[in-house]
Amino acid sequence: MQIEENKVVKIEYTVKTDEGVLVDTSEGNEPLAYLHGHKNIIPGLESALVGKAVDDELSVTVTPDEAYGDRHEQLIKEVPMQAFQGVDKVEPGMQFNAESPQGPQLITVTKVEGDTVTVDGNHPLAGVTLNFDVKVVEVRDASEEELSHGHVHGAGGQEH
Repeated sequence: MQIEENKVVKIEYTVKTDEGVLVDTSEGNEPLAYLHGHKNIIPGLESALVGKAVDDELSVTVTPDEAYGDRHEQLIKEVPMQAFQGVDKVEPGMQFNAESPQGPQLITVTKVEGDTVTVDGNHPLAGVTLNFDVKVVEVRDASEEELSHGHVHGAGGQEH
């Protein structure tokens, strides 16, 4: 069975930056399960997997435009410390969910200077080229429930 829209796919993977920095891996964990064609993984990787089958192995380079997008300087802002009420100590590297006109947005604190906090609303991997080593370990038809929910249920997927 080949990977195509509406198939449940399980992959083992390792992803690194161009500099060789490990971003993520399934090694030591369950394979990643996703519903193909439902935007559950980044577009560049999903496209590269079309037509693959169990035991296929591939290396894929995914540019930012097919991953988490380019970095946008306008998403870097200075905000007053009082925006973080209830947080004992705000430090660089901390991440928070903030409300934006487009809905919830993950922000990362990049600098704290006095009563001013610099936050970055870019995805942490925005602007980064990602290099995947992937092995397909399972391909199956999705259940009606998985199709209606838009994601995989059970082992490696979501539990309701």
